[in-house]
Amino acid sequence: MNKHGHAPRQFDSLSEAMKAAGFSAPQHPLIALVNGVDHPIAGVPPQHRHVLNFYKISFRPHLGGTLRYGQTYFDFSEGGLFFAAPHQIVGNNEQVGDRMAENHCINQQITLLMHPDFLLNYPLAKTIKRYHYFSYSINEALHLSDKEKEIILSIFRNMEDELNSRIDDISHDVIISQIELLLNYAQRFYKRQFITRRPINDTVLQNLDALLDEYFDGQTSLTHGIPTVQSLADRLNFSPSYLSDMLRSLTGQGTQQHIHNKLIEKAKEKLSTTGLSVSEIAYALGFEHPQSFSKFFRNKTNQSPMAFRESFN
Repeated sequence: MNKHGHAPRQFDSLSEAMKAAGFSAPQHPLIALVNGVDHPIAGVPPQHRHVLNFYKISFRPHLGGTLRYGQTYFDFSEGGLFFAAPHQIVGNNEQVGDRMAENHCINQQITLLMHPDFLLNYPLAKTIKRYHYFSYSINEALHLSDKEKEIILSIFRNMEDELNSRIDDISHDVIISQIELLLNYAQRFYKRQFITRRPINDTVLQNLDALLDEYFDGQTSLTHGIPTVQSLADRLNFSPSYLSDMLRSLTGQGTQQHIHNKLIEKAKEKLSTTGLSVSEIAYALGFEHPQSFSKFFRNKTNQSPMAFRESFN
């Protein structure tokens, strides 16, 4: 049973989602833009848990302190961007009163809805997967400075103008180019956000290292296997994609690489300071088969576990 008591509602088409929110049907069946920043809107986007089978990009001009990074920190209150990929669960099950209190801010946002089919026959259909922020969680929104906000707003307005003008054989190309521009600016601004949050991100890196030490030293790996990116992200209260991108901005390596580095560190420690066999070390580190450990160790160090051990004798 769903822990919230009911399954999230699923929207397969833009028209269905727009109708449920109280908006008029989109002019294009595969893309729609609702601008509540420049124009008053009567509809209210659904706040209950739901699944959209298309991309969603939203700009909310007033974040205030309601969305916090790591529960304690946020960059700007001038506005922020939220991203969701198809088939993700979005929204929540807040009390009705809480949702009504938020509706004023929600009605002032800009939302772009885009079906994956709109990207067909364009390189963006494949390259959009490289923008990891589509899988970030809501508390990992992109917080924008005043200057960044104006850049993002200008792109949304350009798309709105194009969608509201006559649809012709060039308009699709123009809109695709504007979407790519928006995504690239978001990529740049997220990298800026990682930099401005470096002091706190350094603490996250220390916490990750401590978690891995606790995991291997406490023999959790013996019963639960090698830690996964998802399990570590859950312990640190981040989405896996955001955690990996943050670590990559700090060290040049994602979460998986940090796990591998810790595995090699612990393996070398056991090989050089204990009399455990290679098989015993493999099982202690969470490997199901000693052969997998030996292959992993050789790939990372260019020598076998036994060759490494012999170098200390």
